[in-house]
Amino acid sequence: MNPTAHLSLATLPPEMLADLRAHYAQPPRAYHNFEHVQEVLAQFAAVAAGPGWQQPDEVVLALLYHDAIYEAGRKDNEARSAELAAAAIARWLPAQAVDAQRVQQLILLTASHGHLAGESLDADAALFVDCDMAILAASAERFDAYDREIAQEYRGKLPQWMFRHYRRRFLRGLLDSAAIYVSPWFRERCEAAARANIARCLAGRSALKSSAGR
Repeated sequence: MNPTAHLSLATLPPEMLADLRAHYAQPPRAYHNFEHVQEVLAQFAAVAAGPGWQQPDEVVLALLYHDAIYEAGRKDNEARSAELAAAAIARWLPAQAVDAQRVQQLILLTASHGHLAGESLDADAALFVDCDMAILAASAERFDAYDREIAQEYRGKLPQWMFRHYRRRFLRGLLDSAAIYVSPWFRERCEAAARANIARCLAGRSALKSSAGR
């Protein structure tokens, strides 16, 4: 691989890509799978065509690996994914001038979605975490599918009432925050749509709860 070429799915060593895909397939996931990776990479491309990236290789690797290890309900998914990313960089990209520590730092940020302040992040970091949150501003149909997929991943991991409680609290926290997106670019493009999706989702859950209580 040309060490000066920017990294992408097309330029990754084939063995590295195969290993990455294998990680995203285990355990089977409804949302945090390779389709999710492709969705966030589409957001990466949109940013590249807009404000741009200061460290595109580090960001794309962080996006590729941020959910590589994922088991619903575990608290160490991000830390384990960050370790996997560093090991993969050392194994398959020794000639590439990649800041593996930066990749790990970005991945670890995804453990704090909903609790990050834009002023505490540099531009790349803010845009990176917003790429992962862009799903909230998807079409109503895609958002509803995403919401069902998250519920499916937690099935058997938590009692349904407990999952609904924590999911409602997470979504309500986003809606009550001053801004869902930490970068001005994503805030301008996605904030209104994300708030509309979340408000609609919470209203539907409240209506369902009221109906069940009758």
